[in-house]
Formats: sequence, structure tokens, C-alpha cells
Amino acid sequence: MRTALGIGLAMVMLASPLAAGPVRDNVLSAQERAQGWRLLFNGRDLSGWRSFDGGTPPATWTVRDGALTLIKADGQMSGTDLVTAGRYGAFELTLDWKVARGGNSGILYLAQKVPGAPLLYQTGLEMQVLDDAGHSDGKIPTHRAGALYDMTVPPAGAARPAGSWNHARLLVERGRIRQWLNGTPTADVSYGDKGWRRRVAGSKFAGMPQFGTFPSGVIGLQDHGEPVAFRNIKLRPIGPSATGAAK
Repeated sequence: MRTALGIGLAMVMLASPLAAGPVRDNVLSAQERAQGWRLLFNGRDLSGWRSFDGGTPPATWTVRDGALTLIKADGQMSGTDLVTAGRYGAFELTLDWKVARGGNSGILYLAQKVPGAPLLYQTGLEMQVLDDAGHSDGKIPTHRAGALYDMTVPPAGAARPAGSWNHARLLVERGRIRQWLNGTPTADVSYGDKGWRRRVAGSKFAGMPQFGTFPSGVIGLQDHGEPVAFRNIKLRPIGPSATGAAK
């Protein structure tokens, strides 16, 4: 009887998630590697990241407790956005983000620095990062966390409270863009067609002629002046679209 009980307990322990050890942040599993995922942030330093101007990473960004963290808190946008060294077109991106109460930031993509558009948001699309309950933008449906900023309205309650980690997913394909926040769909729009141009014309980006016009670009983390943290930043290129190496 004791032998049978001991065998049963051993089998339960082997089947338990705890038996496999804790989940590690900022690493790729064997399955993810086999599927072509790349780790954009190693959890230790800012390797693979730079300023949007092309220089070294801004001093406002650092690594704390395994998270890529904006440390300034003056509430003012200053252009010290952090971007990937490589450009990406069609891709799938996942990451975790966390803001303090009143926090505001964004995940920008398909952004390029070109004449007449020196700032990241003037060309790049943005998945909103926000404390909906504590920031004034939370009162504007198209500005809430998870939205394709100023273009789509995410379902109520998609974001977790300030101080909690949220999981974001982006799927950028030729002619289509989709976003999810904590597993909830928050955007599904066409890209580059007449429908997209009408959507831009009805947004705050109508006066930015190069906004949302590029098939590829850098991925950026926005400095909006409030502390924000990111971790587990992973990307899977779809087709031969990545011009920069990410390890």
C-alpha cells in the first residue's frame, strides 16, 4: 500500500508544473526556437536597442529586475524613445508591459525616421500602453490600453490594473494588422489600402502624410514621461522581412 502510494505521489509531482521549475523570463523555449522566434531583449542589458536617431540607447532607459525600464518620471515626452537596431515587416511580436498608476507609453512599429518626420509616432503605428483608470486618456475609447492608438476601441476591461503585468501580442501581415491584450482582441484592420487611408484620415494622424505608409520599420518603446517596464520581448519574422539580426 505504501509503495503504491509513493509511486502515485511521484507521478503527480512529475506531472505538476512546479516539478518543471519556475518559468524564466527573457528566454526562449526549445519550441519557440524551433518555430523561429527571436529574443529582442536579453534581460541583462540594452544590446540590440538604440535611440531613434541611430545613436546609443538614451540614458533614460535601463534594466531593472530583468525588465527594460524607463526611469524618468517628469510627465513630459522628450523624444528619448527606444527602438530596435533592426527593421521588421511581417512579424508576430509578444511582450509583457507594466505601468505605475497614471502611466502612459506605447509599442510602436513599422516606423522609419525620414525627412519631415523626425519623431517615432509620426510614421509608426502604436499599440497603446496605459493605466486606463489613472490616466486622462483612459476616458477616450480609442486611447485606452491595447488600442491601435486613436483608431480602434478595445473591449472594456482588457487591461489589468496599474502595477500588474499585461501580455501584448501583435500580428503584422501584408495588408492586415491585429492586436491582442491579455488574450483579448483589440484591433483587426486592413493596412495600406483605401480602408486604411480612410481610417488615418479620420484620426489625429491625418496631418502626418508619412504615417502608416511603410511596409517595414523599427519597433519602438515610447518615452511618454511616465515610468514603464517591458520584458519577454519576442519576435517571429513571417517570411524574409527582417533586415536586422536579433538574437
